[in-house]
Amino acid sequence: MRKLLFGAVIVGVLSGGAFWALTAPRPMDAASLATLAGDATQGEAVFHAAGCASCHIAPERDADPLVLSGGREFASDFGTFIAPNISPDPEYGIGAWSAGQFVNAVMRGISPEGAHYYPAFPYTSYIRADPQDIADLYAFMMTLPADATPSQPHDLGFPFNIRRGVGLWKALFLREGWVVTGDLSEEEARGRYLSEALSHCAECHSPRNALGALDHGRWLLGAPNPSGTGRIPAIAGDGFDWTAFDISAYLESGLTPDFDVVGGSMAAVVRSLQHLEKSELDAIAAYILRAGR
Repeated sequence: MRKLLFGAVIVGVLSGGAFWALTAPRPMDAASLATLAGDATQGEAVFHAAGCASCHIAPERDADPLVLSGGREFASDFGTFIAPNISPDPEYGIGAWSAGQFVNAVMRGISPEGAHYYPAFPYTSYIRADPQDIADLYAFMMTLPADATPSQPHDLGFPFNIRRGVGLWKALFLREGWVVTGDLSEEEARGRYLSEALSHCAECHSPRNALGALDHGRWLLGAPNPSGTGRIPAIAGDGFDWTAFDISAYLESGLTPDFDVVGGSMAAVVRSLQHLEKSELDAIAAYILRAGR
């Protein structure tokens, strides 16, 4: 009996050690991050392309001024996620973070304390971004108003409330490579960067598997609304017949080809993308049509 108990303890220790090692955070190279210096002017365009305000402005606020105090709730099959305060407040926001810590958070989903962020934060897309763009984003965000609203904890049940387990999810699903590959024009390649890395279109417009990872085989083909009501439409595939002009004009004006007005969560996305140059919107349109081939 003692041998059995001893053996069980050894197996438990080894299994726990393997789990701890497999789920450990894997930050970016510290030396490369140390050399990054952000440009706030460049970062403003990144901010709008990445749609930061869409999630992090409080529900009772509008986008003017850009007070990123958090508090919006996002329902999912795993529980309700609540956007945190990412204003420059040094205590309740990210004002005490370094640029390197910010880049690690955005591109690897790792907090300054070394904890995993849940992939409701779309670092699964931001991982493809240029670190310089994210450093520029940090520089811009440090110019925004600070707000001392405490972040609220997510409402998640067991076992999803165990953050360490997110490390296993990352080991299975967090990848850097592009989804749409092949010979792309310069415009399509720019649109891919904007769409797959910054604007993270697929995070809403692609279905997910049972563990919440994006289904790359059905890229941009629409998905159930996480709230449980309705469906997020496809923006690729046989049933999507918009032209490049239609897509670009929609992102610029919020009007569909049938002159319907953008609504729901997409309205906030359009409000952000309207700040981009027309050539950037045209590039997104070119990419979406390329992705649908």
